[in-house]
Amino acid sequence: MEENMTRSLRKGPYVYEKLLKKIEGKKPDDAGVIKTWARSSQIAPEMVGYVFGVHNGREHIEVRVTEDMVGHRLGEFALTRKFHRHGGKMQKELELKQKEAEVNAAKSAKEATDTAKK
Repeated sequence: MEENMTRSLRKGPYVYEKLLKKIEGKKPDDAGVIKTWARSSQIAPEMVGYVFGVHNGREHIEVRVTEDMVGHRLGEFALTRKFHRHGGKMQKELELKQKEAEVNAAKSAKEATDTAKK
């Protein structure tokens, strides 16, 4: 697999300027969710603490920016595909066991509350 080409140091990181204008003069708590379609924009240190609604092609996924995310792209944190599950016989058996465990837990919780009431 080929290594990704990095952006020229002369140009600097690509940060979508409209995003910086939207957060300019606002505190992270007051800004709310800032909607954006700029998935390719890199996360700048000024963006730490803000919540961005990054579009994944269908909806906006809320992404709270932390210090660890600086230098990454916004699109990395809003997945475009949703994993449902793997199919097959083993998966059905696992789901059956899980449902049985949930039912048993609910029964035991109900019994515990019934005995506590008496």
